[in-house]
Amino acid sequence: MASTAKRTITVHHVRALLRGARRHGLDTVPLLQAAGIPPLLPGDDRARVTPSQFALLFRALYRATGDEFLGLGQAPSRPGTFAMMCYASLGCRDLGAAIERGTAFYRLFPGGPDLALRRGEAEAVLTVRGALPDPFVDECLMIIWHRLCSWLVGRRIPLLRAHFAYPPPPHRDEYGPLFGCPVRFGAGATQAAFAAHWLAAPLVRDEDDLAVMLRRSPFELLSRRAYGTTVAEQVHSALAGALRASPRLPTLVEVAARLAVSPATLRRRLQREGTSYQRLKDTVRRDAAIAGLAEGREPIAELAERLGFSEDTSFHRAFRRWTGTTPGAYRGQ
Repeated sequence: MASTAKRTITVHHVRALLRGARRHGLDTVPLLQAAGIPPLLPGDDRARVTPSQFALLFRALYRATGDEFLGLGQAPSRPGTFAMMCYASLGCRDLGAAIERGTAFYRLFPGGPDLALRRGEAEAVLTVRGALPDPFVDECLMIIWHRLCSWLVGRRIPLLRAHFAYPPPPHRDEYGPLFGCPVRFGAGATQAAFAAHWLAAPLVRDEDDLAVMLRRSPFELLSRRAYGTTVAEQVHSALAGALRASPRLPTLVEVAARLAVSPATLRRRLQREGTSYQRLKDTVRRDAAIAGLAEGREPIAELAERLGFSEDTSFHRAFRRWTGTTPGAYRGQ
């Protein structure tokens, strides 16, 4: 049986990575092939890749550019810069001091990211100051800093909101699950807010922990994780867990009972988070299908049956709706 899939990644983020390679004049075809991504796939707006494919592409670009920003920043960041920033921050008394030291560290480098921490009574706000050459850098900075802070204190820090200083992209629906909070585009600045009490949280990591994290960084920090802090994440987790055990996915009524809410309440909460039960079911099946096809070992008919489709034709129709292509064509690529 193929392994259960994690959330897949939109092709728009693949294209964002490749922009830096093109600025360096690099041939992107070998980079895509090294990651197991068909070279024609980035041309399909509905295409998606697995987290492992995305991580392999990231590593290939990191080696090819010799730049921690992969050619997407205002100036290159030499390999090891992020690690030294982490070591500089590790000895701070609390998270607030660690953020201030880390952001000050990056301001020492011309063209480096300029982030600022604003402390308020109720909330703290981390802001990217100045325009960066590529919106993807803004997104990566917010993701990495948020998850690095959570790693430093040993607990996931829930975000209150995430704002971005550019118009909504075509893949705007990806951002809610990515940040686990309300997301707004076209804001005055790119920033993320969280409860101010986290700034006083003590750091629980030491240099041995950091060495382990750095061996997997930044791929570990960039990978999407479901922390169960939103209703959508809880429903997604319940569906993914059920699919590991059986092709039959639970109904909305059954999941609502598991979460101790009424079906109507569950529908309303999912709607407030910009999703629905059916969309989450499709997401779980889509990601499992893409992972199974990418691994290439499981016959398509068996994969369809494992995902709960009563016949191959239903699976083919659903997969074409999700990705714009057929399961056979996807595997053939």
